[in-house]
Amino acid sequence: MQGGTLTEHLQEANREDPLSLRRAETQSRQSSGSNRARAMTWAMGMTDSTAGAAAEAMAADTVVPDQDTAPADARRLGRLIYRQRLATRITHWVWVVALFFMVLSGLQIFMARPNLYIGQQSGFSFDNAILTIGAVRDGGSLAGRTTLFGQTFDTTGWLGAVSQDGSLQSKTFPGWLTIPGYRDLATGRVVHFFFAWILAGTLLVWLVASLVNRHARELVPTGRDLKNLPRDVADHARLRFHHDGRYNVLQKLSYAGVLFVALPVMIATGLTMSPGVVSFAPWLLDVFGGRQTARTIHFLVMLALILFFVVHILMVVLAGPLNELRSIVTGWYRTDPEAE
Repeated sequence: MQGGTLTEHLQEANREDPLSLRRAETQSRQSSGSNRARAMTWAMGMTDSTAGAAAEAMAADTVVPDQDTAPADARRLGRLIYRQRLATRITHWVWVVALFFMVLSGLQIFMARPNLYIGQQSGFSFDNAILTIGAVRDGGSLAGRTTLFGQTFDTTGWLGAVSQDGSLQSKTFPGWLTIPGYRDLATGRVVHFFFAWILAGTLLVWLVASLVNRHARELVPTGRDLKNLPRDVADHARLRFHHDGRYNVLQKLSYAGVLFVALPVMIATGLTMSPGVVSFAPWLLDVFGGRQTARTIHFLVMLALILFFVVHILMVVLAGPLNELRSIVTGWYRTDPEAE
């Protein structure tokens, strides 16, 4: 063919042989991709094999990822594992609700007798109180007084004498700390006992399910775990958390302590305070050293559970709240890349 532009020649060739034209266009794209790859090789110092791969990718109208950063991006996030089973997740949230109402209604019940004793009996003729919360008149004004193991402290405003309706009132706890917020022992007992049975039933369900799916075994510390206890304490003190999908020794000790010790003791001491239960199981009084001692243990376990809750929430926030919440809501937990 003489003269004419390249476009005219291609159009004429297409009319004569369409298959040849498509073959020529493919070769042209491959040649163009190869030229761009060679330019990248010169500019970035790529190897010949990498340049060849780039040419093939460009010929196919694809984007070549950065050879250095793309694998790093893929490795930046660890894999998702199924960590928390359905029974664990459901019982966890039932316990959250039950314990919330039990604590606040329990404080309502405690206000009826804001004292803790050690022994079988209590009263004015006995000097066995270890905690007393009350109010006294101090210079004509009301003041809160809390006595703990014989030491008296001024707790005006938050224990014994609290602000209510714009003035100080003789009341053990402020209204926001009890259910109901006003004095109502009967309602407090109804709420407390209702959620107490929910708590006990949920604990039983969890124990059975955890024995079947072997989740309970994951919470029992081994000898190797206990040997690693000092190192685990040091890692937590330095806020170094390992997301490998397994419980560390501190988690095992705390969770096992709550599920196998604290909650059963809480339930047992609550039953010991019931005259109806003690009438056919009087040995409970001997186990806990009397009804008043059982009440004191019940109160102390409640404080221990509150402390556990505060530390638990703090650890969730520090370890990564989104990952931890996803685990206890959906069951899926993302591990560290190096843990794979």
